[in-house]
Amino acid sequence: MIRIQSRAWQQMIDHAKATYPNECCGAMLGTSDGEIKHVDIVISLPNSYQGEQGSYYELHPEDLLAAEREARSREHDLIGIYHSHPDCGAYFSQTDLKNSCPWYSFVVLSIRNGEFDHANSWLPDADQTRADREELVIEGHP
Repeated sequence: MIRIQSRAWQQMIDHAKATYPNECCGAMLGTSDGEIKHVDIVISLPNSYQGEQGSYYELHPEDLLAAEREARSREHDLIGIYHSHPDCGAYFSQTDLKNSCPWYSFVVLSIRNGEFDHANSWLPDADQTRADREELVIEGHP
């Protein structure tokens, strides 16, 4: 299960809406206690893809390392990555799976016509052959 603090959640949604119709991406920082991950800080990261960003995002390794350093400086962990899917569902694509890391959660935000629609969190397996849906809880939301 991944629990995202409401302020961090709103920052993720705002970032996705601001970059629409392109995909956004960012890092989720927090703590983990057993099976539950707690996200209370998000860091917007640049979509470094050089092509059409409406259906693809890319993270530079240096940006991910900077997010990892920021997490450690706050005594947190890098819990996962979030990104948006403009005008489509919050599924985990084959490209997402191919570029995933099995130790991270991946939250996908569906943004339709510039507005938040829904989200899902995904946990890829170690072989990057499938991703299972992870329970996503937003603190303060039913």
